Amino acid sequence: MYDFIIVGSGLFGSVCAHELRKKNKKVLVIEKRSHLGGNVYTEDNKGISVHKYGAHIFHTNNKDIWDYVNSFVEFNRFTNSPLALHNDKLYNLPFNMNTFYQLWGVTEPGQAKKIIESQRQELNGKKPENLEEQAISLVGKDVYEILIKGYTEKQWGRKATELPPFIISRLPVRFTFDNNYFSDRYQGIPIGGYTKLIQAMLDGIDIKFNVDYLQYRDEYAGLAKKVIYTGSIDEYFDYCLGELEYRSLNFEVLELDTDNFQGNAVVNYTERDIPFTRVIEHKHFDPVETQHTVITREYPAEWHRGLEAYYPVNDKKNNELYKRYRKLASEEKNVIFGGRLAEYKYYDMHQVILSALQTVTKL
Repeated sequence: MYDFIIVGSGLFGSVCAHELRKKNKKVLVIEKRSHLGGNVYTEDNKGISVHKYGAHIFHTNNKDIWDYVNSFVEFNRFTNSPLALHNDKLYNLPFNMNTFYQLWGVTEPGQAKKIIESQRQELNGKKPENLEEQAISLVGKDVYEILIKGYTEKQWGRKATELPPFIISRLPVRFTFDNNYFSDRYQGIPIGGYTKLIQAMLDGIDIKFNVDYLQYRDEYAGLAKKVIYTGSIDEYFDYCLGELEYRSLNFEVLELDTDNFQGNAVVNYTERDIPFTRVIEHKHFDPVETQHTVITREYPAEWHRGLEAYYPVNDKKNNELYKRYRKLASEEKNVIFGGRLAEYKYYDMHQVILSALQTVTKL
């Protein structure tokens, strides 16, 4: 009945579906959830587009990819300028001259460089063996203690001294007064939310919701010549080699009777004893005039089966296990594995889209 079954309606699956349909292929999208879009799904709350699975900010230097997404929906000019709150004091992110002024009262780049360099000296040239040492070697002790340590330990559920240094192999440090978190040329949010983007991509394509493909794969096996699978690669093989590790998130969503809660889209909470890592105020991503607002508190969590997998733990052990699963995947003649979960890889959105376009070109 179909040329392709695509498992998952996130960005990878939706781009593949759209491009294959343009090539006159008959496509069926199977979605486990009750809605489109995977983790980029946005839900309307009386005019506010709520990012149901955490903040998603589109940014890229690739003009072709920027033009591609804007061909479906119009993007606004949102610039990501997050703040960090520590001991009731706000700091600008990424680390820049505004941050250094807030920390030390310095107004010149040379002054900030001298302070950072002096704080690096405590390592005495030692090669960093953990995340804490790596951070201090990059930005000094003050920035690490106030803006990195607590946030990172919450995010990964482990002490910084127990985390490998590669997690922060580089940190954005600018000696200019520039609060734009991303350095990419193109940046924005779809006006009206990401769901409109996915709907436009999947217009005219058959979709089945609330279906776990892996439970019914035998039933669907004869319905298509090929399958594009975007779910977890270890789950596809019933965890036969063991589980890949992830970090997960829990979300506390609150509708508040005020038109403006924190004045910014994202505020990080860097103290270890505050259980959530950040608060998102959704109306600042795609500004609208409403008498209410919606915020989300993000709580990191250890992943286990039944939870959503967000961040792959790409350490040596997990990467070796993934390679073994990749070998099994290469033996699946009519199944293409792609996307964040199938490739056990942290992707930015523009990278997912480019990968999907390349996949269809190869097909």
